[in-house]
Amino acid sequence: MQARVGRRVQQRAMGGLAVQLQSLVLLTALAAGLASCSREMEYTDQQRACIAEHYTNYDARQLNQCVDVCKTCMRGNTVTCNTSCRLRGAS
Repeated sequence: MQARVGRRVQQRAMGGLAVQLQSLVLLTALAAGLASCSREMEYTDQQRACIAEHYTNYDARQLNQCVDVCKTCMRGNTVTCNTSCRLRGAS
């Protein structure tokens, strides 16, 4: 009888540990996903120089400027640049 109770307690403890581990993995994945959703674009030094050559007051929220910079400085095409700029909030 004592052995059965001991096994049940051990099984419950292991089940609780598994739930905690799953929760930790889920929260870590969620945090990583949210961190990668930034709308801010990271530019290289070369891309910044190209942007400065074309626009003295570059505004990434202006769709025409964003698409032009994307195509010229990042070697994108109209479709992908338009989509990328709109996803980052340009209008």
